[in-house]
Amino acid sequence: MANYPQLDNARGVWNMKEVYDAVMGGYWPNALSRGVFAAGSPNVNTIDYVTISTTGDAADFGDLAEVEQQVNKGNCSSFTRGIIAGGGAGSGDNDIEYVTIMSAGNAADFGDLLSNEYNTASGSNSVRGLIGPGSATNSQIGYLTIASTGNLIDFGDPSVNRAHAATVNSPTRLCIGGGTAPPASPTNIIDFVEIATTGNAVDFGDMSAARDMYASASSSTRGTFMAGKTPTYLTVIDYITISSQGNAVDFGDVTTATSASVGTSNSVRGLFGGGYAPSLVNTVEYFQIPNGGTTVDFGDLTVARGYSAGFSNSHGGLNEGYQGTRITPIPRGFAVGQRAIVNGGKAPGYVDMVNINTLSNFSDFGTFSSRTYAGAMGGSTTRAVEFVGNRGGHSNIIEYTHFATTGNFADFGDQTITGSFRGGFSNQIRCGAMGGEAPSASNVIDYVTIASLGDAADFGDTTAAITSGQTGKCGSATRGVYIIGTAPNLDGMDYITIASAGNGTNFGDATVNKGFCGTLSSSTRGVMGGGAPGTNVIDYITIASTGDSTDFGDLSSGRYDNSGADNNVRGIFTGGGGSLLIVEYITIASTGNAADFGDPTDDHAVGSAISCGHGGLTA
Repeated sequence: MANYPQLDNARGVWNMKEVYDAVMGGYWPNALSRGVFAAGSPNVNTIDYVTISTTGDAADFGDLAEVEQQVNKGNCSSFTRGIIAGGGAGSGDNDIEYVTIMSAGNAADFGDLLSNEYNTASGSNSVRGLIGPGSATNSQIGYLTIASTGNLIDFGDPSVNRAHAATVNSPTRLCIGGGTAPPASPTNIIDFVEIATTGNAVDFGDMSAARDMYASASSSTRGTFMAGKTPTYLTVIDYITISSQGNAVDFGDVTTATSASVGTSNSVRGLFGGGYAPSLVNTVEYFQIPNGGTTVDFGDLTVARGYSAGFSNSHGGLNEGYQGTRITPIPRGFAVGQRAIVNGGKAPGYVDMVNINTLSNFSDFGTFSSRTYAGAMGGSTTRAVEFVGNRGGHSNIIEYTHFATTGNFADFGDQTITGSFRGGFSNQIRCGAMGGEAPSASNVIDYVTIASLGDAADFGDTTAAITSGQTGKCGSATRGVYIIGTAPNLDGMDYITIASAGNGTNFGDATVNKGFCGTLSSSTRGVMGGGAPGTNVIDYITIASTGDSTDFGDLSSGRYDNSGADNNVRGIFTGGGGSLLIVEYITIASTGNAADFGDPTDDHAVGSAISCGHGGLTA
């Protein structure tokens, strides 16, 4: 007889819909997302643990059985069990031990390595753990089945022998980065293997610099490499997209230059603990893996140490979300996604958020890497992408973040032009920006694929160069519509077909000047509110047709430099030039005047906005 789901302990038979509903609804049983720090220098056999989703000092877990060789150990883990292997220096050690992560107690014997190893790279998915290479003379990678006990089995060889390397992994792929290669120099090589197979490692790309003695942490998609030595002590954090190949990209920094530290993670948060700076430290710091930026204090280990082993029951190599590692999800998707984020306009780099389906004030989301305004924003159900505008001068930068987290934006790539005051468009797959000041009027349309990272590509040209024509996101899943003309007479409209590439086509005219207006849309109707030099008129269009706009209603006052966002049903207009601390809303399918929504934290003048449920997403 089948055992049906028990939400208190995740036992029983679950069908796929029940799993999906539980994970997306945020009520899948929470396994507390525990991170473990084991052993280290100077010959510490203590095991500590923390709850990754919180902050605070580590607590005692137990001790390793082996007491002579407590440094330079390898580690890997499943949902239930953590593995600690090898260690020491000189002749090394071949012991493998294990612990049950959600219990507390001393480690027990698991089996033996292929040979005596130390400084070993290691990682895992939920079934198989890979260990090696280790000391600079060891060219082997071995594997074990985490749920059983026994000796390591030969897997294959790395592309280069190395010690002091670190690994990141998804559920399918393990990437080995950097380390010390013979005779005794840091390397920048990253290679990878597919965990479920056996065979030799293949070249992935390069680290930003040759380094060793660093920490690593990963989600199921992104791997991060933290600090280390070149031989100078470093603060830099690099990242890679594990499913692709290519060079590591700068991600952020740890607060103190450190080597011989260790990392662990759940699916959204990376931890960085211990090490030499240059004396031993006991600090633990954390950061958001999807966003990057500078690490933040988490707490302290029970004892200062370096060269430790670190693992968790929720790292990126496990199936993301099923052990309480996923944050309680926000509603997202066409007509469902409620979170809107608004960039700070002329204020120093801040980003706000709000739920569109409620009447409420804005709250803090995070920051850009530096102040920005006059940009263009687009996004999918999961990612928001900003074509950065003026940053004390026109910019070619593109940054992105994830709606489901709060935190800083990270680098995406570069625009094809250096400009500002561009208009934005997006559907679930693509987003882009058109026209703008570069520094004179431009007719260039750029686009990117939202789920990837990289530089923008040329889409086509607008029908005329646009100057001071900031607008955005007025469109459906198939069309983007934007204001065209030469300031101050911005009352023309063009459209493009988002899935193709090509030049803009005339759509019609607005009833009044719509330069610097706020825009939003459902899947069928586009709405434009305000505009220079300070009109209160709201217009609308039917996106699938062409023709002039029609009067919708009025804002409570005239404004420009305002932003718009929507959830396909309700649209909000926020802020505006002249320090307008006001947010108003409309029901897109109707007509009428805007009503009070709540308060922003600032005027968001010359800002931009997007939501995870906007009308440009696929119905």
